[in-house]
Amino acid sequence: QVQLVESGGGLVQAGGSLRLSCAASGGTFSNYGMGWFRQAPGKERDFVAAIMRSGSSTYYADSVKGRFTISRDNAKNTVYLQMISLRPEDTAVYYCAARHLGVGVAISSYDYWGRGTQVTVSS
Repeated sequence: QVQLVESGGGLVQAGGSLRLSCAASGGTFSNYGMGWFRQAPGKERDFVAAIMRSGSSTYYADSVKGRFTISRDNAKNTVYLQMISLRPEDTAVYYCAARHLGVGVAISSYDYWGRGTQVTVSS
């Protein structure tokens, strides 16, 4: 059983930046592809970014390409999401997720989820 805990959310002005962290425990972190998703009020949970087990490959939603960067530190069992040039439409609860031996863009692809961290971008 893998436990995931997100942190780093908060309130930021448009154009600002935040770095989210997701700390994993209870499993061999390097065996899991990691993803970030987000859910805005009244909307479905959407894919944001994903990173392969070794960090060799990353994937992004078109809406965040060039502004968000996903990375991981397998020695620290942590995945990060660096967000710059934030926009009000980035406001959402951000979730990290783990998938054994792979990554995906669908919610159903992932085996474990964190509880989320709120990101609010003011205009």
